Amino acid sequence: MPVELNPTAASLLGFLHAGPASGYELMGTAEVFIGDFWSLTRSQVYRELAALAERGLVAVGATGARSRRPYRLTEAGREAFAAWLAEPPGTEQIRYPLLLTLAFGEHLDTERLLSYVAAHREEHRRRLAEYQATAATPGLDRYQRATLTFGTHYERAVLAWMDELPDLLSPEAAGS
Repeated sequence: MPVELNPTAASLLGFLHAGPASGYELMGTAEVFIGDFWSLTRSQVYRELAALAERGLVAVGATGARSRRPYRLTEAGREAFAAWLAEPPGTEQIRYPLLLTLAFGEHLDTERLLSYVAAHREEHRRRLAEYQATAATPGLDRYQRATLTFGTHYERAVLAWMDELPDLLSPEAAGS
């Protein structure tokens, strides 16, 4: 019977292919590699690691410095990860706080809403610049490059959409 994995557990197993790591190290890896499109909390990481160990998908090493415990991928964990990866991924779900606020924009002054957009624009410019700098880094594999390319296209699309917002939110646009 195949082992069911949620995406958080699967991502931890995926990271452990690189070698043993503590929960703290896995959290750092997740922030670097998937943090811009898949969020993990520390509590999720530690909860999932405990569950993975209980199911025999990871082995827990001895407690080391700063009470860190290394987790190592087991053969059962490799098989579970491979089975998870072989399943088609679900469709994405956008959880974008600015869009949620925008959906209720009629209850907010347009200038204030546009100030929120301006603040978000800076974050998207920063991410785009970071992706572009990372793309210039040698040693990326084709999968990292493909993921990174999505990020650059996404950030450009968001910035282009933000360029349109002042016209879309103008009082003259209300009748169209």
